[in-house]
Amino acid sequence: MKICVFGAGAVGGNLATRLIAANIADISIVARGAHLEAIRTRGLTLQTRGTEINARPAAATANPAELSPQDLVVVTLKAASVPEAADAIAGLLAPEGTALFVLNGIPWWWRYGQQGDGGTLKLLDPDGALWNRLGPQRVLGCTVYSTNKVAEPGLVVHSASDRWIIGEPDGSETPRLRSTVDLFVRAGLKALASNDIRMDIWTKLARNVAFNPLTALTRLDTGRLAGDPAIYALGAAMIDELVAVASAMGWNLATTTNAIEIMEIARNSPVGRPSMLQDVLQGRPTEVEAILGQVSAFGTEVGVPTPSIDFVLTVMRGLDRFLREG
Repeated sequence: MKICVFGAGAVGGNLATRLIAANIADISIVARGAHLEAIRTRGLTLQTRGTEINARPAAATANPAELSPQDLVVVTLKAASVPEAADAIAGLLAPEGTALFVLNGIPWWWRYGQQGDGGTLKLLDPDGALWNRLGPQRVLGCTVYSTNKVAEPGLVVHSASDRWIIGEPDGSETPRLRSTVDLFVRAGLKALASNDIRMDIWTKLARNVAFNPLTALTRLDTGRLAGDPAIYALGAAMIDELVAVASAMGWNLATTTNAIEIMEIARNSPVGRPSMLQDVLQGRPTEVEAILGQVSAFGTEVGVPTPSIDFVLTVMRGLDRFLREG
């Protein structure tokens, strides 16, 4: 079996190292810059729970066209970078190959198989490249709870959590879903199959919709952020708005998601640096549309006001523009 981890940064590097070390498939990596050069020279190193794993991929490249057709392409790029990679991902797949998208926030394929399927989401796939050239029928979705960072080129540090939830867009149990989950489990990951991957995406997003942008804007870690009464109230309001949008769309988070409980967990947790904060500190564009913009757009569609989300979205879009344009 041939597997490509497309974007082997923090989360992707964790996954790639474990898959290579398990010796259960032919693993290739698409990366770039100093990180790629380090992987070519020394392999990938993962530090996790007091252990260190070093692994060398079958191939590591910045040019996906150099690789042979792949049975599984695991896309761990940031959401904003995915559309421009549509042709490369499609070109990598073998005729019966599958693309597993490990993304933060709402994914571009969200409407596939839904009643009144309206096609791609323009905020996340502006030109329809992913929908039209790759195709949502080739997709598995994944939401992951795993805290990682690239400490230096070629070195990934995994510090917390290890849960990979994988599902078919239509909620069915298929051979490709079962084999993908089994592959991850054999690599030592806590993976499980979902019969409603969108519900799992909403559930994680309820924990990210406030903390990702608010830490990015303030530079405060999650504990200090939740310790500020005014920001605490704003974060709780954002979570409540997301829950209302999800419920109006048919996913009832109200029985499982409590804004105050989420904020309290953050206030009493160790120092946390969500992905948006890490991006801003490193001068990289953020996943503002996947985490905030599409939630606001859904709210407009179903007639649910999202004033707190909209306010933070406006400011985050300004910050994101600065990071893109300088």
